[in-house]
Amino acid sequence: MKVMVTGGDGYIGSHCVLALLDSGYDVLTFDNHSTGHIQTSENISGISTEGRFLGTFSGDLLNVDDINRALEENDMDAVIHFAAFSQVAESMKRPDIYYRNNVCGTMNLLDAMKDHGVDKIVFSSTAATYGEPEYTPIDEDHPQRPINPYGRTKLAVEGMMDDYDLAYGIRSVRLRYFNVAGADSGCRVGEWHDPETHLIPNILKSTFGDGKEFELFGDDYDTRDGTCIRDYVNVEDLADAHILALKYLVNGGGTDFFNLGTNEGSSVKEVFTECEKVTGKKIPLKIKGRRPGDPAVLVADNRKAKEILHWNPRRTLSDSIRTAYMWEKKMRGN
Repeated sequence: MKVMVTGGDGYIGSHCVLALLDSGYDVLTFDNHSTGHIQTSENISGISTEGRFLGTFSGDLLNVDDINRALEENDMDAVIHFAAFSQVAESMKRPDIYYRNNVCGTMNLLDAMKDHGVDKIVFSSTAATYGEPEYTPIDEDHPQRPINPYGRTKLAVEGMMDDYDLAYGIRSVRLRYFNVAGADSGCRVGEWHDPETHLIPNILKSTFGDGKEFELFGDDYDTRDGTCIRDYVNVEDLADAHILALKYLVNGGGTDFFNLGTNEGSSVKEVFTECEKVTGKKIPLKIKGRRPGDPAVLVADNRKAKEILHWNPRRTLSDSIRTAYMWEKKMRGN
């Protein structure tokens, strides 16, 4: 089976590409490399896997001709769609580029799929579609009221996918991630953002003696230790969920949506302490005031994904930190 992975040279996309290849799928990545790295595909092309790596198509979802050529030249059976802008703060300052890239780009992709008879897509959505939580753990029945343009673009795409299923028979699975962490356990790919905005890699970057303190925002929340609590799902477990979602569609499953998390929350202080434990280093820390818009607790209810997709996250927070640390050391040549 041939699968096109948009954004396949990015963080989560590259882990999904490897998981697909390891499972025997033939994979083409489609990426404009605005945030993903062409070197990622170059690295993957040299790895021995069960499936065939068909290479990277350097294209942009805002260019319909690029999508049509990728689908025509490679005879794809399904799409896994990661390509998107994903920085909440940036989306508040530049909503125009978020709506254009995330919504218009996805519409171009769906139109091209319709024209080429590709009727299965797994979509990288987000827990940001829920907005401020009314209760936790958050299940799929929780109201979707996103509070930033990033979340609103993802919600708009979810609605678009419902309509394209009803009108054209393109079935979709939307996977709503909570906090993704870790790297490939074989250190083949990992997190590579510039600038880096995720908690764990930023804590780990403070272990390398460059004098940079880790900044912790807010220690006065109504939580067990005063810091925000989040649900950290391992990126390899997340990649496994995409394969299960694809199998669900191949086996005739209908359009649906699922939360991907662990059902457990870890506070920022607990993550920080675990990073010190895994690295064996004392990490410099500076406590600052709260950031606006940070809810105290965000934890997933993942029962639906377990029951329908038969997905069970297996890796621990410690596993995520250990693999992220291995990757950070590799990136630094250590």
